[in-house]
Amino acid sequence: MIAMLGNLRGAALAAALGLLGCASGEASTPESAGAEPAKEQPAYTATIEDARPQPKPANDRIGTAPASVMAKTKPQLSFSGELTQGGYIRGRLPRGTVSATLGDQTLSIGEGGGNFFAAFDRDSPGNLTLSATLESGETVTEKLAISPREWKIQRVNVARGTGRSSEAWWKKREPEWLAIKAAREKVTGAEGWKQDFIWPVKGRISGLFGRQRIYRGEPGSYHSGIDIAPGNGVPFVSPADGVVVLARTGFSLEGGLIIIDHGAGLNSAFLHASKIAVREGQAVKQGEYIGNVGATGRATGPHLHWGLKWHDTRLDPLLFTGPQ
Repeated sequence: MIAMLGNLRGAALAAALGLLGCASGEASTPESAGAEPAKEQPAYTATIEDARPQPKPANDRIGTAPASVMAKTKPQLSFSGELTQGGYIRGRLPRGTVSATLGDQTLSIGEGGGNFFAAFDRDSPGNLTLSATLESGETVTEKLAISPREWKIQRVNVARGTGRSSEAWWKKREPEWLAIKAAREKVTGAEGWKQDFIWPVKGRISGLFGRQRIYRGEPGSYHSGIDIAPGNGVPFVSPADGVVVLARTGFSLEGGLIIIDHGAGLNSAFLHASKIAVREGQAVKQGEYIGNVGATGRATGPHLHWGLKWHDTRLDPLLFTGPQ
């Protein structure tokens, strides 16, 4: 089993975890699940100009079902949000909905339908289908057009590091991997996903979501969150209501790590904390103090890496908060 996991590519590990250790403001990951971290290339530091999504997504994108569906005599499917890569939608399903999907992903819904949340990966295709199945057996669908974004890409004339296989490294990493995976799978009933998110802390943006290096034509892992550098020890708060599903120190890559479930499959992860002020199972409110910024784990300077995931989909926190 260890041998098989040790041969996994770094991209597969990143997809499973959705968490990456940052170094100098740029996330990186072992090239395989059983590999020690490869030597870092010189870090790229974001500028103020870089901190803007490329291009800036519209904040007023609203999607509704076709006119034939929106007729008063027909079931209604409505939503609003950021229909772009790394974005999301919130909406309402028709009365009597028993199941709903976005592409291949099943949505979390209550009895008889109601409100829902769904999101789009950094590399989402341009078209996805939102579908709701009713008690009557009728299916209501909406074709969504997901706008592409221009990611900050840095091309470097060096070979991509591969690291070296180490069973000792994986022996330490495996329990951490399993703990993160289990935390992501917890269902708490939290409803923070319904809120407008706030910044956990404000400061210099040292790492952007989606940023990526190309090593002599070979793509490296992209940055799965946003890095905020307000200074060492600065307190940070929960961006929305939720339940703490993981709060531990000493992770190899993440250092001090907090994961908060916001419900409906959406969760936040905060990496490199110097202090953790919450416990697992604790309910937290939006704006509540949860920890302090640090440089623990795989980080060369103090900053807060904030990652957002909806199931296995990575999201851009900037689309949830807007500019500072």
